[in-house]
Amino acid sequence: MRTTSGRASGRPPGRGLQPNALGTFDTIVMAVAGSAPAYSLAATTAVLFGAVGLAGPAALLYCAIPMLGIVLAYARLGRIDVNAGAGYSWVGRTLHPFLGFLSGWALVFAATVFMVAGSLPAGTLTLSLIAPEHADDTALSCAVGAGWFLMMLLVVLGGARLTVRAQLLMSGAELFLMVVFVLGALIHRGGATAFDWSWFGFGHFGGTSGFASGALIAAFYYWGWDVTSNLSEETRDSRRTAGLAALVGIGVVFLLFEAFTVAVNVLLSPEQIENAGANVLAVLGQEIWPGVGGKLLILAVLLSTVATLETTLIQVTRSLFAMGRDRTLPAALGTVHRRWNTPWVAVLAVGAAALVMFAASAAAGSVGEVLGDAVSAIGLQIAFYYGLAGIAAVVAYKKLLLASVRDFVLGGVWPLLGSAFMLWVFVESLGELSTASRAIGLGGLAVGVVPMLVYWKKGSAYYRPARLDAGRALAAAEPYASPDSPRARRADESLATDF
Repeated sequence: MRTTSGRASGRPPGRGLQPNALGTFDTIVMAVAGSAPAYSLAATTAVLFGAVGLAGPAALLYCAIPMLGIVLAYARLGRIDVNAGAGYSWVGRTLHPFLGFLSGWALVFAATVFMVAGSLPAGTLTLSLIAPEHADDTALSCAVGAGWFLMMLLVVLGGARLTVRAQLLMSGAELFLMVVFVLGALIHRGGATAFDWSWFGFGHFGGTSGFASGALIAAFYYWGWDVTSNLSEETRDSRRTAGLAALVGIGVVFLLFEAFTVAVNVLLSPEQIENAGANVLAVLGQEIWPGVGGKLLILAVLLSTVATLETTLIQVTRSLFAMGRDRTLPAALGTVHRRWNTPWVAVLAVGAAALVMFAASAAAGSVGEVLGDAVSAIGLQIAFYYGLAGIAAVVAYKKLLLASVRDFVLGGVWPLLGSAFMLWVFVESLGELSTASRAIGLGGLAVGVVPMLVYWKKGSAYYRPARLDAGRALAAAEPYASPDSPRARRADESLATDF
């Protein structure tokens, strides 16, 4: 089994990330912030409503069930291979290095595109608070958003401890405001539409393609919880902590997503939702609490947006760090700063690429147009690499799946169904996406083939992997325990349930 450092792992010797920097609570906060509840609702609610109408709550529900299968897959894989590259390492060691590289590349590309998709609303929201008359100015929104992005770049550059301190402040305030408005929505007497349980059924999707489009957008809502796996080399007891934090994070954001989506259906008319666009939470807040409600939810969305910029930067820079360390991308990306213990070259590379994209997006059209195309394109990338991770978990644990019903369901059936769902959504939604979304999503994957082939020909050891096998990994982790000993039974049970 690969360890997290040294020659036994097959990694080049060198300075690594800071170990044991984060605890369990810190990691849970990062999981919630990664999915960015307020930002996801603000940026995506109008897009989701445009795709499936009143079926938004159903899309979020039916995407959450297979998404839990992917969470289980990540947790199980993280127990036997602690790696900042997460799916990049796991898929490469179970399925094929080419698929592993493309899995990591999909995350890198999606996260880099998100730097613009996330920073644009940050700029717009900031202008809404301090200069409302300029909130629709795309160029100015880009400039202000770029400022927020650079601030978070410096925070991430400063190390994991500084990152989590900033995250605790931003996410804590965001969640407090969101809970207050959920309670406000429950006691609000007005309403554009009467609540209907059919919103959780299949009747509003308009067919299979509509369901796939809704699920693809819903995947974007949840995306980000897997930052816990990218932080695994910096987390205490990460073999257990990363999976537990991801599960708790998904549970929290699921409840918030459903509560706010139902509130939007009930309290806002279709015309209000369409006209509001990325400002839909401000309109909802004004409906719940006239006068100040809109401003408070704008603040919550701004905090969420900046917070998720931070977690996304962590994901992309840790993935690039792992790829640089494995020599599947320039080795400089695997360089760690001596003082801050952060992959500073990867941080600066992402910063430079994102700033170029900011300049391009300033001339691309309205904020709403940029967001709509980016969300769908990122959804394709997410479905691709989550789907591969689910298959990787089943392959890695294939010799242990029949050990118990729990192993079979949690380790085999659920992750495999989650994977099948994600890959089905990827294929089925292609016909429904705009040309721009398909070009960004598929073109981004295609671009990754070039560095993959270049570094494969250069002889990177990543393309000659040690196969990831859970049976051997568990045996290596318990060298002195007999299979029937209490210690071995406890280890097997905890690895079977992942938590």
